[in-house]
Amino acid sequence: MTSPDVPQTTQQSPADAAAAALERRSRSAFNAYRVMAFVTGTMLLVLCLEMVLKYGFNGGQPVLGTWVAIVHGWIYVIYIVTVFNLWSTMRWGFGRIVAMVAGGVVPALSFIMETRAKRWFAADLPALRARAAARAATRAG
Repeated sequence: MTSPDVPQTTQQSPADAAAAALERRSRSAFNAYRVMAFVTGTMLLVLCLEMVLKYGFNGGQPVLGTWVAIVHGWIYVIYIVTVFNLWSTMRWGFGRIVAMVAGGVVPALSFIMETRAKRWFAADLPALRARAAARAATRAG
């Protein structure tokens, strides 16, 4: 008889464990991408506002400060890393990485690409999980 406060463990097959691990890694990469898409898109809009204010209304002198461009640049570098991580984890085609990278330099595109990436992710995750399980089953025996 088992005690109700003692958790029972269930054994996972190596294929299921590999598939679950890949799914966790994929979800983590996607969540990091989503956060950085929002942050990058927001900073790009702030940078665009700074450019309009600077060159349109202030004779080329910074309004919000020179920090805006520098911060956006570093955020974009982090965004690129998260894009590459998600792209390589999901094993997507080259066109998708190009579109996602463009999301960090075209105002508001990161918000659109995040929505598309969410659909791509949901559509492709089951197949990715199945391939991981099949590979692990093949290796196991």
